[in-house]
Amino acid sequence: MKKTKSEILFDQAQGLMPGGVNSPVRAFKNINKNPIFFKSAKGSILLDEDDNEYIDFVGSWGPMILGHSNPIIVKALKKQLDYGVSYGAPTSLENQLATLIQDQFPTIEKIRMVNSGTEATMSCIRLARGYTGKNKIIKFTGCYHGHVDSLLVRAGSGVSTFGLPDSPGIPKDLAQLTHSCCYNDIEEVKSIANEIGNDLAAIIVEPVAGNMGFIPGDIDFLKTLRNLCNRNNALLIFDEVMSGFRVSLGGAQEIYNIKPDLTALGKVIGGGLPVGAFGGKEKIMNQLAPLGPIYQAGTLSGNSLAMSAGIALLSTLIKENPFQDLENASNHLLSSMKNMFKEKGMPFSSATMGGMFGFFFSSTLPKNYKEVSQTDENLFKKFFISALNHGIYFAPSKYESGFISTAHNQEILEIALEKLDLAIKEI
Repeated sequence: MKKTKSEILFDQAQGLMPGGVNSPVRAFKNINKNPIFFKSAKGSILLDEDDNEYIDFVGSWGPMILGHSNPIIVKALKKQLDYGVSYGAPTSLENQLATLIQDQFPTIEKIRMVNSGTEATMSCIRLARGYTGKNKIIKFTGCYHGHVDSLLVRAGSGVSTFGLPDSPGIPKDLAQLTHSCCYNDIEEVKSIANEIGNDLAAIIVEPVAGNMGFIPGDIDFLKTLRNLCNRNNALLIFDEVMSGFRVSLGGAQEIYNIKPDLTALGKVIGGGLPVGAFGGKEKIMNQLAPLGPIYQAGTLSGNSLAMSAGIALLSTLIKENPFQDLENASNHLLSSMKNMFKEKGMPFSSATMGGMFGFFFSSTLPKNYKEVSQTDENLFKKFFISALNHGIYFAPSKYESGFISTAHNQEILEIALEKLDLAIKEI
């Protein structure tokens, strides 16, 4: 059988990059398929190298909230290209984007731009340790905060997908400073915090977990984290790299009305370009160089292209505030899917918030990583492949979230549901 262009490209890529990819989840290894190579995207549609079209519910893992190649963002990028790509020096664009973010996130009194979500969370941990003078942190099993040594312990997302050890390549002495608790388990985190005592520097959490599937944090659980940090003079860090400007304008902290000390952002704030940011209370952020002794730097941080794209995207989101419409669209998609699976006698549960959603092959919605891992993996694989064959692109792992955009209008959703109905009937 003649190979597709994607298959030919993947054969070539495997001789160039580990596993043929630059990020593990792209490999499709867990579903025993070769990855698809894409060449273009517009609105809600992806086009692969063989000219097959897919309705996209990944959205580059979140930032394409206005759809791919949105003309507002493309125009901003083209305009900036005439002025230059990066100067390694301050620009007014950084001020503009910082102001837009701070207007929606009151807890971010000062902010610093970086180049990825991993940089943002890494910097939050270093800042928390430097500010408190303490060493230990608490995270939660299944929450993935980037490939940072201190945080790649019982992580979710790609680590869970491939069943990798907790912390290969990470010194035991460093890993021992990270305590991982069960997500949404109040009593366990209380016990661990009490055990750590005076050496607790920070608790870091995804208030809406997006890397063990989509699992909203329980309000009492998140309030407990805030209280534990207050009691132990530790910092509460919200990793909103995925949920920031995705579940609402002010992120999950706006929805839950809980104020973290530090917040990590990414994805949306760069309009699809590589970007991250972290910020929080002024007295904490002022400990960063050049004002304070805690060092953090980045040559391309705040580069003009990412800033211009971010300004265009956030300005549009603030003007249009599409989050309720996005949630309504997600609810329509998932409730329709649930009915389809019910007709087949298959278990299905789901959750949505703003422009994020998740589904599981289980009768009840999981609340933590252990419950996610117990959902039907085989059924997920069959569904993913069948949906893909019908031109629907979901994340290739049950440990990932889904994303919907303003480009997923009613017409597109109905087409997607027709395709999904066929896909589900063929499982």
